[in-house]
Amino acid sequence: LRTHQWCFILFNVLLFHVLLFGADLLEEYFLRSLPLSYSDAKTLEIRERARKLDMDLLKANLSYTVSGTAKCSDQEIFLLVLVCSSPENRTRRNMIRQTWGNVTDTRGYTVLTLFALGKPASVTTQLEINEESQKHRDIIEGSFIDSPETQTQKMLMIVEWTVTFCPCARYILKTDEDVFVGIPSLAGYLLSLTQLEDIYIGRVIHQGVPDRDLESPGFVPSHQYSEEFYPDYCHGSAFVMSQDVARKVYVAAKEVPVSVPSDIFIGICAKKAGITPFHSSRFSGEKHISYNRCCYKFIFTSSDMKEDELFKDWKETSDGKDCSL
Repeated sequence: LRTHQWCFILFNVLLFHVLLFGADLLEEYFLRSLPLSYSDAKTLEIRERARKLDMDLLKANLSYTVSGTAKCSDQEIFLLVLVCSSPENRTRRNMIRQTWGNVTDTRGYTVLTLFALGKPASVTTQLEINEESQKHRDIIEGSFIDSPETQTQKMLMIVEWTVTFCPCARYILKTDEDVFVGIPSLAGYLLSLTQLEDIYIGRVIHQGVPDRDLESPGFVPSHQYSEEFYPDYCHGSAFVMSQDVARKVYVAAKEVPVSVPSDIFIGICAKKAGITPFHSSRFSGEKHISYNRCCYKFIFTSSDMKEDELFKDWKETSDGKDCSL
């Protein structure tokens, strides 16, 4: 190849990487919403009440009856991962336990992965969950029936359980059972943060529109949410909150209707508490990135993963090999 051809190839390689990594930097630092000012009296009240939460009082007045054997240790947990799972999906939970959910330490920091479930409709399934819970000791089970209509209740249970029983968790990752999570890359990112409070990070949705269709399962009546648009919120497939945000969301949740979808519910609570979501394109949302080992070592999450993909991706991204630029 001649010199000008080599230059053309090099230019295209550099351009590709500028677009790949530059887009993330652009979204993270330039498209991020401006922080809210805390001049609103209600916002200040929520933040102050969150700071002064009485844990003994919380344990005595739980909103949800929770069973299961999952426990947090008294030592600080750097990253608490809470996976929303359907009661019947034991196979998927086992796959997570064998792959990315098997990470208990990253860079010397503790990681704990637990599963959040509602009650199954079947007595047989409940017996199987009881056995699974005793074996793995990583299940949190609410008293409500698990269904598409109770996912906001499940989200509330997660927040309440975290604040009450795991107050030493520095960061909380809420994710779904069909998601691949790159724990090392996410932990590295969280360790690089200079802001230590009001951390609410994910794939931010702007100007979401309430569903006003009476026939739709996601129908939200105007009397429960009257605004034209939802506040900015992180997509529910995966997002991270710091412990203080979980506390503020818990306090703000008392005044937010549970009829809105679970991820939007968190966004509304966050806004009431004066918290602005941070956007990162490394939370990839629905799987739209073709699999590449180095790409998947870089991103934080990818959803809609099939079972065979989960094992393959985990094996290849945890092989210890470095990635060149």
